Amino acid sequence: MAGIFSLDEFSFQADGLAATAAEKWVPQKVSIISEYLSSFAGHVAGKVDDVIFVDLCAGNGLYSLGARKELFPSSALAALSLDLPITKFVLCESDPERASILKIRVNKNFRNRNVTILDCPLPAIDEKLRLYVPTSKGRYRAACLCLIDPFSFEVPFQLVSSLSDMGFSLLIPFTFAINAQLNFEYYLVEERERLKRFLGMTSLERIERDVKSNAQFYRLLVRAYEQKLMSMGFNVATSIHKANSGLMELPMYCIGLFSRQVSTKAIQVDVKEAQHTQFELFER
Repeated sequence: MAGIFSLDEFSFQADGLAATAAEKWVPQKVSIISEYLSSFAGHVAGKVDDVIFVDLCAGNGLYSLGARKELFPSSALAALSLDLPITKFVLCESDPERASILKIRVNKNFRNRNVTILDCPLPAIDEKLRLYVPTSKGRYRAACLCLIDPFSFEVPFQLVSSLSDMGFSLLIPFTFAINAQLNFEYYLVEERERLKRFLGMTSLERIERDVKSNAQFYRLLVRAYEQKLMSMGFNVATSIHKANSGLMELPMYCIGLFSRQVSTKAIQVDVKEAQHTQFELFER
C-alpha cells in the first residue's frame, strides 16, 4: 500500500556537480511517481523472484528549485531512497555528462543497492536492457516497472513496443513543452515526423481534424497513446495532476500506468488515497 511521501525526508547536500533546474510542480511529480512505484512493488512482492525499476531518462539525479537552488532528488534517486522490495535498479541516461554525474551520486549514496547505469543512446537502449534486465522465463518470475519521463517526444513508440515485448509495465508522465510559442500548430508542422514516431502513427489526420487548442491537442495525444497500448493488451489507467508551469501551459497533466501484469486500477486506488488525485482526463 502506498504511503504519503514527502521529498523533505530525502536530504541531498550540494556536491559541486550540476543539478537540473526545475519548476515548482516537479517535486510533486516525483512524489507521485514514488507512490506509483511503491504500490507496484507492494502488489508484486512475494509473487515474483525479482522486482526491477528501470528509469529510461534518469538525468543527473538532482534537481534545483528556486533562487536558493534548493536540491531535491530525481525520480531515480527518490526510488533508491525508498525502503521498497526492489531487487534491481537500472538507470538509463543518454547524455554522457549527466550519466557521469549520476554514477558519482549513486556510488556516494547507494553503495548498498543493486544499481546498473546505462549511458548509451536511446536508439540502442532496448538491446542493452535485454542484457541487464532479467525477464520471466521457465520457473523464474520478474516484474519490471519502467518509468519513461523525458519531458519531450524523445522516446519513439517503436522503443516502447520493444519494452512491451520484454514484459515491462510502463509509467509515463505525459509532459512536454506546450505553450504560446511551442503550440499544437508547431508540433503538427515543425515536429510532425517526431510526433508521428512518438505516437507510432503513419498519419496524424485524426488528431489534426479535431484539434483547435493546446488543451485539446494534449487530450487527443494522450487518448491516441492509450488506445495504442490498449490494442497491445495492456491494462490502462490514467491519473490527472495539477501543473503550474511556464513551459507546459496547461492546468493539468496526465500520468499513464500500463501493465499486463498487475491491476492498474488497484494501483491507482493506492495513489489516489495518498495524493487525493483526480482521475478523470479533463472534461471530455
